[in-house]
Amino acid sequence: MMNLRVVRRLLQSNICRHYSTNPPRDILSLHERGVFQSVFPEVYTSDLVRQLSQSISIYCGFDPTADSLHIGNLLAIVGLLHCQRGGHQPLCVVGGATALIGDPSGKTTDRQPMSPFDIENNTVALTNQLNHIFANHEEYIWKHQHKKLKPVKVINNAEWYKNENVLDFLSRVGRSFRMSDMLSRESVKSRLRSDEGMNFTEFTYQMFQSYDWLQLYQRYNCLVQIGGNDQLGNMVSGYELIQKCLGKRVFGLTVPLVTSTSGDKLGKTAGNAVWLDYNKTYPFDLYQYFVNLKDTDVENYLKLFTFLSDEEIREVMRAHKNNEHQRIPHRKLADQVTLLVHGESGLKEAKRWTEALFDKSGSSLSTLSAKEMKSLFSNVPCTKMIPEAGITLLEACMRCQCFSREVDANRIITDGGVYVNHGRVSNPDTVLLPGTHILANNITLLRIGKKNHYIIEWLFPS
Repeated sequence: MMNLRVVRRLLQSNICRHYSTNPPRDILSLHERGVFQSVFPEVYTSDLVRQLSQSISIYCGFDPTADSLHIGNLLAIVGLLHCQRGGHQPLCVVGGATALIGDPSGKTTDRQPMSPFDIENNTVALTNQLNHIFANHEEYIWKHQHKKLKPVKVINNAEWYKNENVLDFLSRVGRSFRMSDMLSRESVKSRLRSDEGMNFTEFTYQMFQSYDWLQLYQRYNCLVQIGGNDQLGNMVSGYELIQKCLGKRVFGLTVPLVTSTSGDKLGKTAGNAVWLDYNKTYPFDLYQYFVNLKDTDVENYLKLFTFLSDEEIREVMRAHKNNEHQRIPHRKLADQVTLLVHGESGLKEAKRWTEALFDKSGSSLSTLSAKEMKSLFSNVPCTKMIPEAGITLLEACMRCQCFSREVDANRIITDGGVYVNHGRVSNPDTVLLPGTHILANNITLLRIGKKNHYIIEWLFPS
């Protein structure tokens, strides 16, 4: 862990004041928000403070093992954005080459090999996504600032491997790695202790990631790598390679791993990923993920995932104490993250969908298109019907298979357990009418009880 007292003393010291008279802003102060957990090597923290007093290049790597990043990656991106805001040059490295190798960190079994075609497609997708997030930050979050940001560089590490010869690579780079050091990495030890063991390809991953950093140092003078705590072993390997090859000192900054309420790492491997791609996780679902956070987590997440000042966060939390049911900090957090990931249009969509889902009057439902309605209720049965004059609520419920028996349908409707477009209808013989029960988008939303939804899509002649 980063020694907070040491960092605070350095930031307030004469040395720090000398080097920080003008921007760039020193980013190590973010340890107090929890954005950065540790610095490597800690013994040289004072050197890092000096380096951060001028504009330097800082990188974070993303292997294209899927066609989207997820919120488990987002904190590292936010850390890199903080560096950009501090006047530093952000580098995002997409591992078009290292995805063929496979990072063993956090894995208990071998990674499934990926085809070059999938890696290429995923690399393009991640490149576009990273550029989009950085553009959203600059346009919607940084827009009131006067200082111009250094534009992000998104780099495919296949760039420096495409002309490499395996024998030359092993001869030049492999000689700098000692087996004892490689075997001491936690990602390696944990796998070797398991029944599955570890294949040689994944064992060499740390060598390739280290070489990435060496290339970034030589091409961009990249002095700092950002990554999750599970990447510390790979950072150490990169640090040692650069020391041996160039005699230069570099640094690693770790960000905390984002975990679910059960304590599991949030990632696609765990099957609980909240994706940053629109088509994999709608802005509404991303928004609701943060709105529904536990109260005990929300203040910490505001510090980690947003660029709000500490005073703004304190103010939001004070407002929460007076009106807990309004979930003010949760909505603020959801607003900021959705804006960063999906931009202004995505945030507006998320809010429209939220209003449509929870507005008891039902008027907000009519603002959604039929496609949006079906996306919002994507796990809900959808029945297509040809509109017939005089069709009743009871008949519609039976055609949608809301009930298995008509007698049950009659009883539950009469008892007030059936809602049409969020409004209770207690007469089974109510005729469904356009403009009243059939929305302008030709959709009717039925709800049985509190949670069971059904959609009717009316097929009007064109």
